[in-house]
Amino acid sequence: MELDARALSLLKNLVERHIADGQPVGSRTLARDLSLHGGKELSPATIRNVMSDLEVAGLIASPHTSAGRVPTPRGYRVFVDTLLSVQPLELSASASTAQYGTSIQTADPQRVLTAAANLLSELTNFAGVVATPKRSPVFAHIEFMRLGDKRILLILITPEGDVQNRILLLKDDYTPAQLLEASNFLNHHCKGRSFEAAAQQMQTELNNLQTQMNAHMAALTQAAIAASSQAVEQDDSVLVSGERRLLDVVDFSSSMERLKDMFAVFEQRSVLLRLLSESQHAPGVQIFIGGESNLVPVQDMAIITAPYAVNGRVLGTLGVVGPTRMAYERVIPIVDMTAKLVGQALGQANA
Repeated sequence: MELDARALSLLKNLVERHIADGQPVGSRTLARDLSLHGGKELSPATIRNVMSDLEVAGLIASPHTSAGRVPTPRGYRVFVDTLLSVQPLELSASASTAQYGTSIQTADPQRVLTAAANLLSELTNFAGVVATPKRSPVFAHIEFMRLGDKRILLILITPEGDVQNRILLLKDDYTPAQLLEASNFLNHHCKGRSFEAAAQQMQTELNNLQTQMNAHMAALTQAAIAASSQAVEQDDSVLVSGERRLLDVVDFSSSMERLKDMFAVFEQRSVLLRLLSESQHAPGVQIFIGGESNLVPVQDMAIITAPYAVNGRVLGTLGVVGPTRMAYERVIPIVDMTAKLVGQALGQANA
C-alpha cells in the first residue's frame, strides 16, 4: 500500500509517542501531538480512518481491547528507513567525543574491544556487543620464553601485529639456548605458513627435524604448532557488556517468556555472532528488528550494528542490543561514533 504524506506523518508521530511512553497511542493523543507540534489539525475521526488504513497495511496493531495502537515490526521498519531523522551525537556537557575516545585508547587490541562494549552499554543503557576480528591463520614470528618447572611461554605474533601468549606444559625442561634454537627453526621454516600446513610439514619431515635437533626439541616444536593453531584458528567470539541492563526494560521484564528468550540469545552467542557477521559485509549502520528480521529471534528486540575498520579494512562489527521501542535517533549515532573510535584505537595500537 502506498502511503500518502498524511499517513506517514501520523505513523511517525505514533511511533515516536509509543517510544516515549510505551503505551498504545489513540487518535486523540495523535491529534493533540500534531497540534502541539504545529502540524495540520485533523479531527480524531479523520485520524481514526488513517489509523485503520495503517492497520490494514500491517504497520500498526491493537495490542488488546485498547482503542490505542502500537507499531508492528513492519511499522518500525518503515519508521527507521524512511521517517527517522538522525541528529549529530549530543554528548553530556562534561564529555566530548575525544574524551570518550580516550576511554578505549590502549595498546592492547583486546582491551580496546572490551572497552568499546562497555562504552556502548554505558551510553545507551542497553547491551553492548562487539564481534572480535577473525585472527590470521598464519604467523609472522614465534618466540619461546622459559618460565621454569617445565613451563614455556609461547609468544605468537600475527601479520596484523596481534600478540597471543600461550603457556606450554612439557615433559622436559629446556635451556634458553635450546628455546632460541627452536624458535629460529620455526621462524625460518614455517613463517608465513598456515598452522595446518606447518603441522603437516613437521609431521612429514619429523625424521629430518630429529637429525637437526634432538627428539626433545622435536616435541617442543610440535607442541608449539599445536598450541599456536588453537590460539589463532579459533572461532570468532562476541564480547557482551551490560546485558543485565535489559532487565530494567519494561518491554522484556513484563514477560517471563520474553526474558527467557532474550537471555537465550546472550547465552548461545551464535545468534549474535551470525547477525554481526552478516552485517559486517554491509556499509554503515544497520538496524535489525525482531519479528521482521529472521536474524533476530525475539520479536521485541532490535539490534543496531556498524562495522569497524583499520585503514579501510573491515575487521569486525559492534552494536547495541535493546528493545524495538528504543530511541533510534539517539542510539544510531552512538553506534556509528563508537565504530569509528574503535577503528582509530586499533590503528594506533597496531602502529
